[in-house]
Amino acid sequence: MPTYESEPQYRHGDTDSLGVLVVNLGTPDAPTSSAVRRYLAEFLWDPRIVELPRPLWWLILNGVILRVRPSRSAKAYREIWTEEGSPLLVYCREIVAGLASQLADTSRGEVHVALGMSYGSPSIAAALDELHAKGARRLLVLPLYPQYSGTTTGSVFDAVTATLGKRRWVPEFRFINHYHDDRRYIDALERSIRNYWQVNGRGDRLLFSFHGVPRQTLLDGDPYHCQCLKTARLVSESLGLSEDQWGLSFQSRVGRAEWLRPYTDETIVELGQSGLERLDVVCPGFSVDCLETLEEIALQNAELFRESGGGHLKYIPSLNSGADHVDLLARLITRHAGGWPEFSNDFDKDAEREARQHSRELALAAGAER
Repeated sequence: MPTYESEPQYRHGDTDSLGVLVVNLGTPDAPTSSAVRRYLAEFLWDPRIVELPRPLWWLILNGVILRVRPSRSAKAYREIWTEEGSPLLVYCREIVAGLASQLADTSRGEVHVALGMSYGSPSIAAALDELHAKGARRLLVLPLYPQYSGTTTGSVFDAVTATLGKRRWVPEFRFINHYHDDRRYIDALERSIRNYWQVNGRGDRLLFSFHGVPRQTLLDGDPYHCQCLKTARLVSESLGLSEDQWGLSFQSRVGRAEWLRPYTDETIVELGQSGLERLDVVCPGFSVDCLETLEEIALQNAELFRESGGGHLKYIPSLNSGADHVDLLARLITRHAGGWPEFSNDFDKDAEREARQHSRELALAAGAER
């Protein structure tokens, strides 16, 4: 028989609350080979990331990849590391703080927000423990991936349910699995791009670069490709761009298998060879800036564009922890939490408190210990 985790001793009359778990991919603890190796070992072992037979993949991962890639990746991380640490972690913490503040102002009950990473620290399990300790009996999970992919959003679902599956008393549970065409998300992207152009001028072409995944995932039914195309189309329409003023590509491919096309690096080479004077690149699939945007796009691909004969490649930052981004996420949470006490017009906090106290008194009179 399975063994379930023991709950802290229940106290009658305790106030239930809503826990919001915000999740992103994760980051190494430091820009060092050893830290990157630990991170990659966890990340690349996830069967959602690499769908190869485990014995074969174990040999490839431990015999080749983890011997070579950590030192190269650590060098790339050092290019973007800040005094506060990894940009991804810094921005995510700021988003969580902003959400906690905004939801406290708009909710009718207690709402707690915690940050968990699929790989590395803080872990999803630790974040769930934090919310549980604060009395969260309702749980809303928000992966910071606007477009659904089994490699990202699906992996978050696996990790959350695996942790909850060990509990004797599981919370009510809701999961946001995409918001690629949410109007507030599209509007926030449009404003971000326009604001950048207003300050830095406008390029000759705008390229939407999304993180790539193996093409086989599309053939197997993953909606990621279609959702990326829709996001780019909606934003380009909002910006009033004609078809020859924007394009779409997929970055960060590894290995020999075919990934979603067109590839970002090949697209940038072609645009550079055409003599394009300035190329603007935006990465709408990344909620916050990270290695793939700050180092791969803004540094590596900017150099590749110049070497191919192009002028300047300008990277337009992600939404990060800006007010627009926090607001759209807070409204997304509010909508998906609809009907729960914290966001119900029928919820009366004082009446609920009195009812709980009365319930506690009855339970104690009936022989309850707490």
